[in-house]
Amino acid sequence: MTAQKGSAFLLKIGDGAQPPAYETVAGLRTTQMSINGDTVVVTHKESGGWRELLSGAGTRSVSVSAAGIFLGSDAENSVRSHALAGTVEDYELSFEDGAKLRGRFLVQRLDYAGDFNGERNYTLQLESSGAVVPA
Repeated sequence: MTAQKGSAFLLKIGDGAQPPAYETVAGLRTTQMSINGDTVVVTHKESGGWRELLSGAGTRSVSVSAAGIFLGSDAENSVRSHALAGTVEDYELSFEDGAKLRGRFLVQRLDYAGDFNGERNYTLQLESSGAVVPA
């Protein structure tokens, strides 16, 4: 098994149609995904002192962080528009091995920065709203 390239971990945004067509958010240099789950503890006196968890219960969420160089692509402008409006949109995460995850996300944070003679860069944080499923 070989290591997968980080450059092949792509973030794509939907076009608002049903079913959505996805466009790659250009200029990303780093992308990170976290899958989070809250636990429901069901420990009782017959648990023998060991904690027991209820399978399939609790809340699950996916967080995506990305950073890159702003190129002014249509996809980047869509992300900014959704951040300003506070709207949830369809996103797709695709990986080098062909695996894909799709779900609806809210832009929780979008930061821009730049030096006087340098390129403008940005970082963004997405939080899932609803199920994130393999595509």
